[in-house]
Amino acid sequence: MEQQPSVEELLANLLDIAAPLAPFDMPLLDAHGATLAKDIFAGERLVLRGGTRIRSTQIGLAASIGLDRLPTLPHPRVVVISAGDDLVEPGQALEDSDDEFETNSWMLTSAVREAGANGFRVHTIPENHEQLREVIEDQLVRADLIVISGERHDESFELITAVLKELGEITTVRPKMSESGLHNFGLIGPDKIPAITLPGDPVVAGIAVEIFVRPMIRKMAGAPNIFRNQLKAKLKSSIDVTPGESGYIRALLRSENGVVAVPLDVQGDLVSLSDANAFIIVPEDSHSLKAGDVVDVMVLDRSSN
Repeated sequence: MEQQPSVEELLANLLDIAAPLAPFDMPLLDAHGATLAKDIFAGERLVLRGGTRIRSTQIGLAASIGLDRLPTLPHPRVVVISAGDDLVEPGQALEDSDDEFETNSWMLTSAVREAGANGFRVHTIPENHEQLREVIEDQLVRADLIVISGERHDESFELITAVLKELGEITTVRPKMSESGLHNFGLIGPDKIPAITLPGDPVVAGIAVEIFVRPMIRKMAGAPNIFRNQLKAKLKSSIDVTPGESGYIRALLRSENGVVAVPLDVQGDLVSLSDANAFIIVPEDSHSLKAGDVVDVMVLDRSSN
């Protein structure tokens, strides 16, 4: 039977396996967007502080003191794989009612890039055990993290789990989180590469990549801000909660005599996930959230790392 950790417990376990990457010197332009690995001095003056994200001004400053390289914590290399015999690439025809367009790898690869990783989408969709194992083993040589999802209704979860357990130490969990599903995580391959699997439903996968995968990437990159910014907001309308489960309600933030969080009317499709600029955080111990309540909100600033 799978474990049922809280969101916080699962996230702590994931961050434990997401070790910061070893620093190395990068040419100035290649270092753009990476994190500076250590303090830089010009004589006795501290001019660049370790942990800073390297932007254009930092590169100009480095050049002005004669540096052509900077010590950086590199962008994690994240390989995204979707597996399942009913998945069909967009642009091709669905042949029967069981088929579905492969959505997750496109969304997840973009999401990990937004988090500061070099995201690599695997173009082949493995349909069976042998194919999936071959794809994963081929990708281990270029991956700092592997993210895998399956079909919308999780028919492929057993396939993914079986292959991963052949490759390393894997734990299966179902977090106490509404709209969630089964996840795997662990270290695989001879180099102990972190791996995580996300549920196949695209909305659930889109939430999970924000809650679980993004902090892993930020930690691996040595970023000072691992988590999204949060703020307090007044709830515009009441929302249903499931006692004993955390929740992340898609919402829009507005300014109406303060910050107001407006839950989107439809929560269960990708339109709401696309439209939302915030998640209303529903604590596990909540029993009700009423209009006018002050709630914690995670800000989904897609333009900022």
